[in-house]
Amino acid sequence: MPDIPTTAVVVLCLAAFAAGWIDAVVGGGGLLLLPALLLGLPGSTPAATALGTNKAVAIVGTTGAAVTYVRKAPVDVGTAVRIGLAALAGSMGGAFFAAGMSTEVLKPVIMAVLVGVGAFVIFRPDFGTAPATGPLPPRRILAAIGLAGVGIGFYDGLIGPGTGTFLVLALTAVLRFDLVTASANAKIVNCCTNAGALAMFAWQGAVLWQLAAVLAVFNLAGGTLGARTALKKGSGFVRIVLLTTVVGLVAKMAYEQWVA
Repeated sequence: MPDIPTTAVVVLCLAAFAAGWIDAVVGGGGLLLLPALLLGLPGSTPAATALGTNKAVAIVGTTGAAVTYVRKAPVDVGTAVRIGLAALAGSMGGAFFAAGMSTEVLKPVIMAVLVGVGAFVIFRPDFGTAPATGPLPPRRILAAIGLAGVGIGFYDGLIGPGTGTFLVLALTAVLRFDLVTASANAKIVNCCTNAGALAMFAWQGAVLWQLAAVLAVFNLAGGTLGARTALKKGSGFVRIVLLTTVVGLVAKMAYEQWVA
């Protein structure tokens, strides 16, 4: 493991906890933790190592949130697992191509993705407020497998940040879930994408396991608390957290990209 100052490790632990909470509520915890890793790790650390370490941390928090949701929320486990298996394959493919990516490429891509998510939610105020009724049509399940499984799974392995948010948006749009139900189902899918990407990064030796083990404890605590909060507060609260997270992160990354 590279030599990381104690102060940086403390900041990364706090970022891991916050990322776990955000990821459980609305997805996209990697949008906080990955930039923190990119800034906190020595400059010579490859971007793929930051991505792989992020996956090793995220899978723990996501699994904790998924367990909490399955116990207390309406989760269609069968559909989520089918989408998740496709996402696992997609994420392994994305991770295979991620080794050649640089940090300078990642930052503007993440920022553009954030802006798109924020604009979508702002201009669709009724999005994710009404729960689905009746059985899910097979064509919608197939569409979800293609979009949320293969497509977003590949993105998760290639870049990663925002995957949970994209899964929530995709499941809400395609399967007509409300935001809380979509978030609950997305956690199972996200566990699969994290597992696929982590397996590939581990095979490439691109994971700082000691650092990941420390951060995973904080991420798990944040993820469990976040899932309980989302279940208690409902879809309106999830939407507010989503917008707040997007605006804050876009402002932060824009400052780092063009001002600092």
